[in-house]
Amino acid sequence: MEQGTRDEVVARLAEAVGAVRVAHPTRVAIDGPPAAGKTTLADELAVVLREQGRDVIRATIDDFLFPRRQRYARGEFSAEGCYFDTHDHGALNRVLLDPLGPDGDRGFQPTVYDRTTDTVLTPPVTTAPVDAVLVFDGVFLMRPELVDRWDLRVLVSTAFEATVERAVIRERRVSSRADVERRWHERYIPAQRLYVATARPGDHADIIVHNDEPQRPGWESHAHADR
Repeated sequence: MEQGTRDEVVARLAEAVGAVRVAHPTRVAIDGPPAAGKTTLADELAVVLREQGRDVIRATIDDFLFPRRQRYARGEFSAEGCYFDTHDHGALNRVLLDPLGPDGDRGFQPTVYDRTTDTVLTPPVTTAPVDAVLVFDGVFLMRPELVDRWDLRVLVSTAFEATVERAVIRERRVSSRADVERRWHERYIPAQRLYVATARPGDHADIIVHNDEPQRPGWESHAHADR
């Protein structure tokens, strides 16, 4: 494992994106548990890629949720509900990942759901340039329904207890410490353990970013036979 500054790890990721050779937009997954630092890393990567002249599509799994009633059908704190009932992978593949893939026409929609209003969205279809980059962050991105859709797979690894503390700070204006800790310990962390046990994301990741120290992250690259 190598370790360096935050700018260095983002530069490494941008270099890895540039090394992808496909005849369609490059689809990059930034996977990891809640509060691991996925969104921040994805945003930083998008900035660097745009500075390099790439057309970047920035999207997130939070815009591909099922309606709240379906997400919490097993209960607000159900880990199985978190893993199996939360994200609309069929829609994600249909409107974003497959259109940007080798058999797609590059006409995509970046979202299907508004979390604030709990409503389904149907945004207009946009056509991506052939050399565009999709930078997509979210949880469970290397599960079987999605793993083969990515051209570059990045896993952000952070100790689960560290994510709890980050979440307490991040959500302190809207949730108490007790509420955050319960949500993490009963729903999010058990769902992540289920994901790791069944999907083994570390085996599929091209790059693992160790983000326990965000200003001094570590990273390691993995070669895959299917690449």
